[in-house]
Amino acid sequence: MTRFGHVMRLAAVCALSVCAGALFLIAPPVAQGKELASAPTAQGVTDKKVHRLILQVNTNDPAMMNLALNNATNVEQYYKERGEKVEIEVVTFGPGLHMLRDDTSPVRDRIKAIAEKTTSISFKACGNTQENMGRVENKAVQLLAQAQLVKSGVVRVMELQEQGWIYVRP
Repeated sequence: MTRFGHVMRLAAVCALSVCAGALFLIAPPVAQGKELASAPTAQGVTDKKVHRLILQVNTNDPAMMNLALNNATNVEQYYKERGEKVEIEVVTFGPGLHMLRDDTSPVRDRIKAIAEKTTSISFKACGNTQENMGRVENKAVQLLAQAQLVKSGVVRVMELQEQGWIYVRP
């Protein structure tokens, strides 16, 4: 590249830097992050962000189920200590449905204790999986009282992500 080419490239980089800097300076408050979360609203009430987390369980593995429950309770406690709101959904499908089955859940007692302690953590069970397991086992598959049935666990995860929820697979 010629000396003129280097000079032109440097000029272009400088121009882009100046434009980017100008955009940062005139950006609306949303781009500046935390300031907006604590800014008073028109009514004088502080708007606080609600943190939303999806935890997926799709394996019949007690260690994975316990890890998901650990993640849920740790996240809930973290935000509770900070006085911030959090919503956590543990979504089960496929072999992970065993987590919420009344007859096979290895974490039944933990789920009951968590549900009694907080409303921030909820448990969703895939209706498609429940139906398929029932057909294979030739019996109705009962869920824990703490579980809420959704038509499809995968679709539930997708829809929550589309709404801005954070997805974690333990």
